[in-house]
Amino acid sequence: MAIVKLPSVNVLGGTLEPCSTTPLTGFFRNGSCDTCAEDHGSHTVCAVMTAEFLAHSKYLGNDLSTPRPELAFPGLKPGDKWCLCAARFLQAHHEGVAPRISLRATHERALQVVPLDILRLYATDAP
Repeated sequence: MAIVKLPSVNVLGGTLEPCSTTPLTGFFRNGSCDTCAEDHGSHTVCAVMTAEFLAHSKYLGNDLSTPRPELAFPGLKPGDKWCLCAARFLQAHHEGVAPRISLRATHERALQVVPLDILRLYATDAP
């Protein structure tokens, strides 16, 4: 069965913009926070990594900062953009460590988990 990508629409209703190609991010590793039904983690929030968020994520068992060459994962550092799971972003918000995000590069599916008013609090590109 083929994986069908959902339409590339951002949380503002416009065309989904790229998140990052260096490092290459996204469920499809195409640089965008595109998604599909098989993306159970909803990797839809384009976030700008901070040392605080990376340390917190590692503490919770999701080490995003250590390189994993066997998975072609370079490890993230502060300033890198990455497509985060929507639930992980919401958890970080509740725990006071949420990173900044790009609304134009955050897929509309994130709204199934995170209200737009919360996303706007962290926007680097608020309209």
